[in-house]
Amino acid sequence: MTPGKIWGLRRLASASGHFSMLAIDQRPPIAALVAARRGIPPGTVACSDMLAVKRLLAEALAGEASAVLLDPNFGYPAAIDALSPRAGLIVTLEHHVFDDDPGGRRSRSIRDWGVAKIKRLGADAVKVLAWYRPDADADVRHHQQAYVEDVGRACAEHDIAFVLELLVYPFARERRDGGEYREDPQKRPELVLESVREFASERYRVDLFKLESPLPVPEVVAAPHSAQPWFDRIGEMLDRPWVMLSGGAAPEAFEQVLRGAYRAGASGYLAGRAIWWEALEAYPDLEACRDALSARGRRVIADLNALTTRYAQPWVPPAQAQPRAEGEFAAGYPAR
Repeated sequence: MTPGKIWGLRRLASASGHFSMLAIDQRPPIAALVAARRGIPPGTVACSDMLAVKRLLAEALAGEASAVLLDPNFGYPAAIDALSPRAGLIVTLEHHVFDDDPGGRRSRSIRDWGVAKIKRLGADAVKVLAWYRPDADADVRHHQQAYVEDVGRACAEHDIAFVLELLVYPFARERRDGGEYREDPQKRPELVLESVREFASERYRVDLFKLESPLPVPEVVAAPHSAQPWFDRIGEMLDRPWVMLSGGAAPEAFEQVLRGAYRAGASGYLAGRAIWWEALEAYPDLEACRDALSARGRRVIADLNALTTRYAQPWVPPAQAQPRAEGEFAAGYPAR
């Protein structure tokens, strides 16, 4: 690992080397909630409403996290001054709108946004969500692979950590979620593992993986011992740190997922809705949301942090090679 990437991951982790990270980069779920409460179409939700929700989440919860994930269009402008400078900063690159063809989904970046801009604003890491199915059409798979590879190359050029989120999804003909992400109850673990295997290749230059449960969460909760071998297989594939996403699971169910992942060597979590979704049910009463976040939301994140510190595999930065002569490091570190 290069110095910038090492420092970036150190910034994302706690002092003990665990990743206890808060995601508030979600866009469609928050827009859908605001729209439902206001009785308007999701596409007409005001920017001011999105900014207000993001600000509220950051003020209430960011202080409990080792790092925070923000999107550039709402999260960063609304919340950056509410974050502690001692916490790590991850910024989203991918657009929440994707091309959904019968053969699969194609990801793309947010308009007018890129790795260079994320680096320039001082972030510690770039995050990309790549929708991926090993059984998608070949042209779709190749598009997704090329997209991730391009991002990995840019992150290497700018020496910034690359966080890759992988999600299996239902094909358009099978989808009943209106386009909003919900865990596929028919998800097959083989699809999850094959996706991880593909992007574990060095060609993608991923530094930290953000992964979904290999089995649907209800199956993990119902039979954790049967689910454990699938988590173990993920751990056996990866030679770099990985964390779990919540996918909107209830807090107690997400804790069960984390226990399985931590037994397999995961180093933490990067989660949002499991922590704060319940509190947002009080919207548009922002004060009621704030009270719920201060009570229930902070308790959830405190419980997750305690579980992580106790059971997760700490990430240990690789040792820095020592120069043999003055000037060797400066000369050897590339300008770009």
